[in-house]
Amino acid sequence: MHDSIFFNSRTRSVLSDPTLSALSAACLYGKGIFTTLAIFDGEPFLWEKHWRRLEENSATLGLDLGEYSEASTRGALDTLIAANSIQNARARVTFFDESAAGLWPYEAEGKTSMLVMTADPRDLPERASLTISPFSINSASPLTGVKSCNYIEKLLALNEAKRRGFDQAIQLNERGEIASASMANVFWLSGGRLFTPSLNTGCLAGTTREFVLENVDCDEVEVGIEELRSADEIFLTSAGVGVIQVALFNGRQLTRGPHPIMNLVPTHR
Repeated sequence: MHDSIFFNSRTRSVLSDPTLSALSAACLYGKGIFTTLAIFDGEPFLWEKHWRRLEENSATLGLDLGEYSEASTRGALDTLIAANSIQNARARVTFFDESAAGLWPYEAEGKTSMLVMTADPRDLPERASLTISPFSINSASPLTGVKSCNYIEKLLALNEAKRRGFDQAIQLNERGEIASASMANVFWLSGGRLFTPSLNTGCLAGTTREFVLENVDCDEVEVGIEELRSADEIFLTSAGVGVIQVALFNGRQLTRGPHPIMNLVPTHR
């Protein structure tokens, strides 16, 4: 993580320990939203898509973003990019609900806090190993499609896969349909066609996923795990990883071909 962060209205040192009220909805219940962006040549990649999702997610959770416009939030990010002398990195923008949690009322000083932080790119394998998670996604959850601060289910799925020696795990929904990887959207190639789970499966509407769908012919489907078991190639996409190719799925070696999806997104490698 880089030395400077932007919290609420100004840049400060990460060592300054910006605080949230322990009685806020953010601390008690994880009520908040975030997005992670890639930065290339000092510019946030797909910023407009990230901001649109933040607005949509805030409406779903009832999180008040009245103090923050797209321009002011982008300005905070640009200020931090300059303060940390960033060219190629990653950033996270988080909005925390600082209001009273209802069940434990108190006099809140503010409604919403904003934190922007940056770090070097993640150290990623060029080709990932993938397994199947024992933890399912509930497509009917009110949090479906929301990138909320209550992210523990995703972390549990990721950590369980890593304990077994894999980079990530495919999660199915309650109907047994492929939804996503633990920390990424998933695409696969079969019979010369590219596929990805539809949003009806409960997968997150990833910004990189959306960018791929805008630029490559792809079918959005609702199918079972057998489709991945027979896939020719599998790809993971997210703002944090870009596009990476899966080398191993549950012990099966996968082929590697020159599919256009691999050249769509800039890379930190």
